Amino acid sequence: MRSHLLNDTTADSYRRSVIEGVERVAAKLAATRKPHTGISVDELAPVIADIDLDTPLADASAALDELEDVYLRDAVYFHSPRYLGHLNCPVVIPAVLGEAVLSAVNSSLDTWDQSIGGTLIERRLIDWTTGRIGFGAAADGVFTSGGSQSNFHALLLARDEACRVVMQADPQLTKAELLPKLRIFTSEVSHFSVKKSAAMLGLGYEAVVTVPVDEKKRMQSDALARELAACEAEGLFPMAVVATAGTTDFGSIDPLPEIAGLAAAYSAWMHVDAAYGCGLLVSPTRRHLLTGIELADSVTVDFHKSFFQPVSSSAVLVRNRDTLKHATYHADYLNPRRMAEERIPNQVDKSIQTTRRFDALKLWMTLRVMGADGIGQLFDEVCDLAAAGHELLAADPRFEVVVEPRLSTLVFRYVPEGGANWELVDQANLHARKALFASGEAVVAGTKVDGAHYLKFTLLNPQTTTSDIAAVLDLLAEHAEQYLGESLVHAS
Repeated sequence: MRSHLLNDTTADSYRRSVIEGVERVAAKLAATRKPHTGISVDELAPVIADIDLDTPLADASAALDELEDVYLRDAVYFHSPRYLGHLNCPVVIPAVLGEAVLSAVNSSLDTWDQSIGGTLIERRLIDWTTGRIGFGAAADGVFTSGGSQSNFHALLLARDEACRVVMQADPQLTKAELLPKLRIFTSEVSHFSVKKSAAMLGLGYEAVVTVPVDEKKRMQSDALARELAACEAEGLFPMAVVATAGTTDFGSIDPLPEIAGLAAAYSAWMHVDAAYGCGLLVSPTRRHLLTGIELADSVTVDFHKSFFQPVSSSAVLVRNRDTLKHATYHADYLNPRRMAEERIPNQVDKSIQTTRRFDALKLWMTLRVMGADGIGQLFDEVCDLAAAGHELLAADPRFEVVVEPRLSTLVFRYVPEGGANWELVDQANLHARKALFASGEAVVAGTKVDGAHYLKFTLLNPQTTTSDIAAVLDLLAEHAEQYLGESLVHAS
């Protein structure tokens, strides 16, 4: 079995296996015409369940043959112009190259003695990102697995910072007494990870106060002001305000300067979830949409969304590096305190993960090959595409669209001419999405607005065209109309 280990004596085997794998994937990507095959769970699950994992195959070629049947053939391909589903992006080639390198070397970004060079590259990228945000020299951060972890990390820091400040002012107050009194404020369309983080931090879902949004799906700052005042009047403590720069459903951007002012007035931590909207940091034309983000205490960015990076590649950034100490623990076997005193850069000192992939390398390779402007131009293209898609929807009597896009999402629903039973129309929209997915012709997302089923385009592929959007709209209308027609027949 030692012959399967990657070392200097197996370099040729590694080269052959990787080349064969790359050639097969490249051929698959070139030949794939639809987002997926439309295979069902019931069809694929038995095939995978029947594989005997205790009986290995002869070699990598045989394993790749099998992989074609259990994965490659039926995978959902985000590079397809008609994948308009979730916040998944096609990936740029320099990042894929970085992925291949980091997987082979297998550095772990927890300590310096496991990742010489990698540690400094990650730190340099953190500095670059905080500079783009507009933070000062005291800023810092760390790469994470994704936006949910970044949001959790930021709220952990906010919780412990609130405890530090409040208990310093009132030494008689214990942490056990304080925690039930902490409150987090966020918009009613913010990411679910805010509530989930509150629960995992021991505060409970009820600690999250949802603030109404305006007609453009942005947090209402006057409503936030009222909620903050009510919180204080009840003897509770505003721990954090979470603003969103790119909501998952609508791409809406909260009024960051106004929210920052209110958070500061109540000594609350301000976190900006820019997991989606972070692409604006490199946009040649839309950077102004993030004005006010520099006032935040922490920011979430997801490079694997609007920077076109492979999963996973995210980061949490803070304006004051001292606050990262709330996540620090010194283990004698790994990162003893003396190492910090000796200025040895251990990333685990500020991370909630220990073993951690060198995901920063993918972004490093992308910037070194394409540059920030190259990434920003791609993000601008999908935002422009969403604007064009909105024009199509607004002019099409078969559909109603919720809000004009700020980024690259469109939320809309099919509405039959002359109207129909509300419940039937609602089910027709749900059916249209399911039927389209089952056909494999395209993938769209879905959500609920005011309790009704809506459809959603998430546009993160610069190769998608308005013709693709128009074609998918026709398919959705066809499935919805078929459902309504069959329902009327059954009713009669």
